[in-house]
Amino acid sequence: MITPSPTTSPALIPASAPAHHFRIQLSSTRRGARLARLLVEQQLEEWGIPRTVPVTRALVAITAELAANAVTHGRTPGRDFEVRLSLTATQVRVEVSDTRPDRLLPLPDGTTAATSPPPDTAANGRGLLLVDAFATHWGCEPRNKFVKTVWAEVSL
Repeated sequence: MITPSPTTSPALIPASAPAHHFRIQLSSTRRGARLARLLVEQQLEEWGIPRTVPVTRALVAITAELAANAVTHGRTPGRDFEVRLSLTATQVRVEVSDTRPDRLLPLPDGTTAATSPPPDTAANGRGLLLVDAFATHWGCEPRNKFVKTVWAEVSL
């Protein structure tokens, strides 16, 4: 759970302010995943949420993991992935959509990567544990028969 600091309180965004939205489509490459992380960080700063506050750090880490998963596990050759960011008075939501809807969470046995960590000797497989730790809520859903979206919300 993220502990809000005085600079990340909901007072940053007036309750009457409309939600802000950001959307970008990126190539399903490591460079695209890196760019997703950098653009989310930049967009949050443009919305008045500094790079140094815990909310931004959490969202950048979540974006990095979801984008890395999209290009590693959700990649279809020749297809891009999409990042969406939305800001309301109380939370920020990041969504990463890829073109592998056949790989939805939870897993068929009812577990998720976040609830079933890999063995201690595994070199990878802990990314969604980070998402679970940083996000207030997160999940995965099919957007249509060709696309799935993994999303995470972080409270301000």
